[in-house]
Amino acid sequence: IDIRQNRHGQLSGFAKHPDLSFFLQEIGKIAYAHELQLAPPPELLKSYRSTKDWPAYEASFLAIMKERGVPASLNTSSWPAKVALLCSEPGPEKCHRRLVAELLARHWCDQGDEVEIRHLISVQPKSAKSRRKKIAAAP
Repeated sequence: IDIRQNRHGQLSGFAKHPDLSFFLQEIGKIAYAHELQLAPPPELLKSYRSTKDWPAYEASFLAIMKERGVPASLNTSSWPAKVALLCSEPGPEKCHRRLVAELLARHWCDQGDEVEIRHLISVQPKSAKSRRKKIAAAP
């Protein structure tokens, strides 16, 4: 489930819509859905990018989720038993994907469901810059 505000951005590469939907279906027979209700509003993203104040961002995002009635307002009945949330951040530490996962997990646990959150991250993230250095340094 794509929970990004902008799923069409040029910085998304192959992870932009509709390419991502196509690749997920063709390679893994995985359904794609976009849930804009779980995305931060553009103003909040802009504010966070300028201040880098994570505690303020987190509090604002959670207040917005509450205002939107999330998670109770979501129709999750069509979701499969296992879902993956997609956003743009590489790790869960400062990511709204983690906040959404925790909200959903609490909601489902309160209903008696067992929920496990797994953060799928690269073991050793490499920037494009470091990859270019290795290529340039190769004999």
